[in-house]
Amino acid sequence: MSPVTADVSVRVAWPADAQQIAAVQIDTWQVTYRELLPARLLSSLPIEDFTVQWQRSIARPVEARQRVLVALERAAIRGFTTTAPSTDVDADPGRDGEIGELVVTPDARRQGHGSRLLHAAVDTLRSDRFSRALLWLPSTDDDLRRFLVGQGWAPDGAHRELDLYGDGAVTVKQVRLHTDLSR
Repeated sequence: MSPVTADVSVRVAWPADAQQIAAVQIDTWQVTYRELLPARLLSSLPIEDFTVQWQRSIARPVEARQRVLVALERAAIRGFTTTAPSTDVDADPGRDGEIGELVVTPDARRQGHGSRLLHAAVDTLRSDRFSRALLWLPSTDDDLRRFLVGQGWAPDGAHRELDLYGDGAVTVKQVRLHTDLSR
């Protein structure tokens, strides 16, 4: 008897996926950022607002090369990623694409969803004719950094600090990784 395998895939997101994407994002942020952000902020993330933003982003992207991809296990969304031209001041928007989010819900990690999403994002950026991919991650997210480095990504020396409220009260330090898409 052969082992049972899950029905898993990655596809372009549909506007109807917005609520599931928002739920995955909130669940993941509550775990990923619990050491970085105030508990009151994480416990009050409004799923309705996130859902509306995702619906808009999927249905009416700002740029033609902006994509949202979802990782599926049967009909359930287990993760998502976004791709677009990089808006970094040192980036060439014709050459540099960016993975803006790479999120897998905590209970579905280490099941291949992240690898499938990353490979689909890279393929999407290549098909959009980018030759380099960039991705920002929290400087403290060692698991994600190890995963990306294992997939051929490397730090490029860029770093930034996001000021979430604009008053310095809540900041997140990030580092940027990159990979060559021309190979």
